[in-house]
Amino acid sequence: MLAGCTDSGGKSDSKESSGDEASISIWHNFAGDDLRARTVREMIAQFQEDHPDVKVDAQAIPVDGYRQRISTVAAADELPDVFLTYPGSFTEEFHKGGLIQPITTLFDENSEWKDSFLEGAIKPYELEDGEIYSAPVAMSATSFLYYNKQLFEEHNLKVPKSWDELIAAVKLFNEAGITPLAMGNQAPWVAQSTTFGAIADRVTGTEWFFKAVEQDGASFTDPIFIEALNHFKELVDNDAFADGANSMDNTQAEQYFAQGKAAMMINGSWTLSSLGASASEDVLENIGVAVVPIIEDGKGSGNTITGGPGGGYLLSSDTKGANKEAALELIYALSNGDAQKAIAESNSMVMYDVEVDKAKVNSLFYEAFNLVREVEYAPVYDLYLTAAAGEAVNNGLQEIMLGGDPKKVAEKIQKAQSQ
Repeated sequence: MLAGCTDSGGKSDSKESSGDEASISIWHNFAGDDLRARTVREMIAQFQEDHPDVKVDAQAIPVDGYRQRISTVAAADELPDVFLTYPGSFTEEFHKGGLIQPITTLFDENSEWKDSFLEGAIKPYELEDGEIYSAPVAMSATSFLYYNKQLFEEHNLKVPKSWDELIAAVKLFNEAGITPLAMGNQAPWVAQSTTFGAIADRVTGTEWFFKAVEQDGASFTDPIFIEALNHFKELVDNDAFADGANSMDNTQAEQYFAQGKAAMMINGSWTLSSLGASASEDVLENIGVAVVPIIEDGKGSGNTITGGPGGGYLLSSDTKGANKEAALELIYALSNGDAQKAIAESNSMVMYDVEVDKAKVNSLFYEAFNLVREVEYAPVYDLYLTAAAGEAVNNGLQEIMLGGDPKKVAEKIQKAQSQ
């Protein structure tokens, strides 16, 4: 039985156990009813069954509140022994605070496992001290262009490959009384993570973005970034999104699209798993997947998806002795080759060289699984911006969706990043 942690924090009763007994806590965000979430919780339960001498205290926290919850307990020095993280600034802040310890020994002891990760998968978790702190258990692809095959066929449209073709499709579907793009931006990271990041990378290119992040020869008030914001505003001005998109959550938007009320949706790989759990095979077969169209004269590549290595598990620096050994075993059990295959076959992307049984996944996932092997990856903004700047982007996009001025939004982002 997996007991829940108390709300006061994530620490198990003792970070260093006596003898061979071990007691460990784990927090993650696989709280939903989608296939991946159920698969991960089953793996934790299986670990507990296989290790009766280890007490596992597990807590599943809903995605939208997970980051804040972990940040809160970190500030109180109450982190669980093992917890899900994200690459980029989120992990680096724990490292700077001395709150985590490396798991390099797992890779040293399992070289075949290490060599089976796709190129670039481990790099974000190999920090400046040369140690490895996590192993990705997901591919965080955040900007697939999903489209309704039947609606495109009925309106004699091809899937847009250029920005002009996308705007033309938006106008045509509006004239037909069909929402062009489903979006649920109630949690304001959605517009940034799924849509704007892909648009911005096509306009500015990746190199410019990283210079702006470092405030090294580039600024978020540069004309090229305002141009990217204006492209997002162009979607808004052409009524690409449903009325009330800022009050609709992401799950509602996914269902809105699956029901045929919207012709397209720009969303992440998590949609593959959630629709796989809720939609019929007929619905899934009617959904196609592509990349966001290129932007003419843009500085970035036209064949990218925002994302890269997804979440992995971190080990608290306070965890010692038998607890540490048990925690390392748990991390390996949740990220080894068998775990990667199980996650992939729950219709979820992984950055691991794994063969997927086509009969075990839905048709939409299989199409996307092959697509991601043909693209490059562009950065997701909030993985690299400061927390304040990430919030400024998220809130700024909501403002633009309500008629806000892109130049003023750019100024707020620049001010937040430069502080």
